[in-house]
Amino acid sequence: MVTGSWLTVKEQMPEVHATRLAERGDTAFTFDFTGFGESGGDARYARRERRGRVLEGDGLMDEDRVALVTGANRGLGMECARQLSALGFTVLLAARNRQRAHEAARAIGSPRVHAVVLDVTSETDVARCGDLIRRDHLRRLDVLINNAAIHYDTGQTVLTADLHVVAEALATNLIGAWRVAQMAAGLMRPRRHGRIVNVSSGAGALASLDRHTPAYRASKVALNGLTLMLADELRESGILVNAVCPGWVETDMGGPGGRPVQDGARSILWAALLRDDGPTGGFFRDGRSIAW
Repeated sequence: MVTGSWLTVKEQMPEVHATRLAERGDTAFTFDFTGFGESGGDARYARRERRGRVLEGDGLMDEDRVALVTGANRGLGMECARQLSALGFTVLLAARNRQRAHEAARAIGSPRVHAVVLDVTSETDVARCGDLIRRDHLRRLDVLINNAAIHYDTGQTVLTADLHVVAEALATNLIGAWRVAQMAAGLMRPRRHGRIVNVSSGAGALASLDRHTPAYRASKVALNGLTLMLADELRESGILVNAVCPGWVETDMGGPGGRPVQDGARSILWAALLRDDGPTGGFFRDGRSIAW
C-alpha cells in the first residue's frame, strides 16, 4: 500500500507518475499513467490517505478492492500483483504450484498479497478459488487479470505442430481463461462492477498471423475472440472486458531483449484500472487500441 510522502510514492511505484495535490494532516495523491490511453479511456485515479488508511477516492480505489491474478508466481503476473498491492488492492496471487505461489507472495513482501493455488485447467481449483473469495472477501472481486499462459512454441510451424502441444495451449490459454472469467463474472455481476483483463499478444492479431508458434498464436486468436464475446454479454453489467498485449517483455517466456517487466505490467494495469465509462471489448497496448 502506498502511504506517506511523495518520496515514498516515487520509491514504491517508480513506473507511475504522481502529483501531490495537498499536504496537510491528510495527504491526497493523484496517480496518472502519463502517455497512456485515449479519450475517455485513460486510467487516472485519486485517493486520500490518513495514517496509512485509504479514506475515499473517485470510485476506482479503496482499501477493500480485491484482484485475482493468474499465473502470478513469476514475470508479468507477479509484477502485476506487486503493482496492484502497492496501489492498495488485496491481491490473490494465483499459481499452479503451492510452493512457488507462496515464494512469490513472500518476495513481494506485502501483507495485501495472498498466495492461492489455482490451476486454471482444473474445475475444482477454480471453484475452490471462487469459494475462497465468497468466504474471505465478502464475495468481492473487482479485477481479474487472466495472465496464465503456456507454450510459446518457437520450434513449431503450423504443419509440423505437435497437436498435443496445441491442445495443451488451448486448455490453459483459452479454456482456462474462460473458466476463470465465468467464475469472476458471477462474483462481479451482483455488484455491477468489475474489470476482466485477458493478457493477449500481438502474435494473436489476425493481421500478423504466420506459420510460426502455432499453438501460442492460435490460443491468443481464440482469447481475443473470447474477449469480444464476454464484453458483449457483460456490456450492461458494469463489467469492462478487454484484451491487452503487453508487448515483447523480458520474461522467462519472452526471453532476453524485451522491455522491462514493469512496463509490460503497467500496460496491463491500465485496463484493470479503467473508469466506469472506459472502453470494453477492445484490444490495447500501452492504453492505445491496436488491430485485432
